Amino acid sequence: MTGRRVDWVATRGEPLHGDVRVPGDKSISHRALMFASIAQGTSGIRGFLEGQDTLATAAILHQLGVRIDAPSAGERIVHGVGLRGLRGSGAPLDCGNAGTGMRLLCGLLAGQDFDSELIGDASLSRRPMGRVVEPLTRMGARIEARPGGLPPLRIRAGASLRSIDYDMPVASAQVKSAVLLAGLYARGTTCVREPRPTRDCTESMLAAFGWPIRCTAGVARLEGGHRLRATDVVVPGDFSSAAFLLVAASIVPGSDLLIRDVGINPRRTGMLAALRAMGADIVEENPRRLGGEMAADLRVRSANPHGIDVPTEVVPDMIDEFPALFVAAALADGVTTVRGAAELRVKESDRIAGMATGLRALGVRVEELPDGAIIHGLGASGRLRSATLDSLGDHRLAMAFAVAAQRAEGDVRITDCANVATSFPGFLELAEAVGMGLQGP
Repeated sequence: MTGRRVDWVATRGEPLHGDVRVPGDKSISHRALMFASIAQGTSGIRGFLEGQDTLATAAILHQLGVRIDAPSAGERIVHGVGLRGLRGSGAPLDCGNAGTGMRLLCGLLAGQDFDSELIGDASLSRRPMGRVVEPLTRMGARIEARPGGLPPLRIRAGASLRSIDYDMPVASAQVKSAVLLAGLYARGTTCVREPRPTRDCTESMLAAFGWPIRCTAGVARLEGGHRLRATDVVVPGDFSSAAFLLVAASIVPGSDLLIRDVGINPRRTGMLAALRAMGADIVEENPRRLGGEMAADLRVRSANPHGIDVPTEVVPDMIDEFPALFVAAALADGVTTVRGAAELRVKESDRIAGMATGLRALGVRVEELPDGAIIHGLGASGRLRSATLDSLGDHRLAMAFAVAAQRAEGDVRITDCANVATSFPGFLELAEAVGMGLQGP
């Protein structure tokens, strides 16, 4: 958090045009810092996200004895201390608003020989961590949380971790990653089975750092007792950030926007499939690999989206992009139905309720479901009402409402937007540069 309240005023802008880049992938930036820190040798990271979430993770690793240099924006040099080289800190480890950081660090710290306490801001302190604590406890970790599995998390020293064969009840890349991180310190072979495949950046990065890992569809296995070797990582642009621009350019007539170097890992791009199913005009240009991840330049032109039933099989691959999808659905022809997305209830906010409330204020009919929503689109000629919307301190709600306002009849005031800096620093400036009507404080 920035420590001060930030409100925006958004209004209908111009057609979106430009040749732009979005910030580096947040998930990969977190993981690159962690793996480089416990590797042997010095690793370089390019394209690092300079967001508050990832900076919180970097500060924690520094607090644990890792030297991390920042020679320029988007660049880090990490002097790894090896698997057993982290040192305990007498002070709490502050994750800020970073749910990914807290969950992954919980796995990393579960097998250390020192006590740790992971804390977060008011929003993160309301997010349940039980899905991570439960499998780690089964591995022998000693973790204390507040009732309901809420932070802060106190991780006790001296746990002798044992391997686990874990069938995940809910598909979650963060839970899978936490268990695999703990598995580095466990005896035997740790196996994680997913009900549906989720994003695999942890598995890819473990392999890049030299740890033997075997992956088949929905299953990842690794043995303890190996070591990580330093390597250089190139972080592609964050698809979750690009999603807001993809939707904005799709719904504003006359738009033609190029977004360069975007990560298109199939486990990250369910939103791309959903938008195309709705009729969006998005073309992948110059496909290539960046740091072991598939990337491409995405050209998006305005279209007239239509409603769909979002296939449940792509839901885990687009869980962070649903606020943007809700906006596309609100301005599509026909009805869009989302099911199987109950995880949205326990993100930085209850994103189903938050988006439903905001869209209703803008004049859209939305029916909430326990695990999704039914959204009745206004169509290609539809216009949203002027309104004041509460982002609930959730960065993705704030950006989604800013995109929706590009089809509003008047000003849309969006409150509590400071947390946008956690994932998309510079969003306000980039949005204005490509033609969106958006003003900050």
